[in-house]
Amino acid sequence: MKNKFGKNTLRCLFAITLLLLTIHGTAQSSKQSNEKIVRTVYTAYEKKDWNMLKSVLAEGFTFSSPVDVPPIDIKVYKEKCWPNCANIKKFTIDKLMVDGDNVFVTYHCWTLNGKVLSNTEYFTLKDGKIKGFVCFFGPGIGFPDNKGK
Repeated sequence: MKNKFGKNTLRCLFAITLLLLTIHGTAQSSKQSNEKIVRTVYTAYEKKDWNMLKSVLAEGFTFSSPVDVPPIDIKVYKEKCWPNCANIKKFTIDKLMVDGDNVFVTYHCWTLNGKVLSNTEYFTLKDGKIKGFVCFFGPGIGFPDNKGK
């Protein structure tokens, strides 16, 4: 009886360990996937590739910022925000934090005329696509087409 109990306990512990490893692996995979999806936004702006950006945006996508309240949809985003890509040279991501389907990014962006802006953005994802994001302007010019500073 003692030997049988020991084998069953060992099997249960092994099964629990496998389950925990699977859950951890799935969470890590999801975290890496969500990070990659969000990084695609910045790459698309650098490459000026609307189709690349659109490929990671979910149906019903919305965007908001201090100048875009209430949030705008993908059509208005393309008309109003996407043209900023023409002024962008590169992004440097300072911090990117993934918490499930929520991603925070703080970055510096260099414009073609040498200006620098620093922003933080909060992304929400659903089913591997960006459902929405909010941009919080930092010090500097705020966004590439801004005529300030």
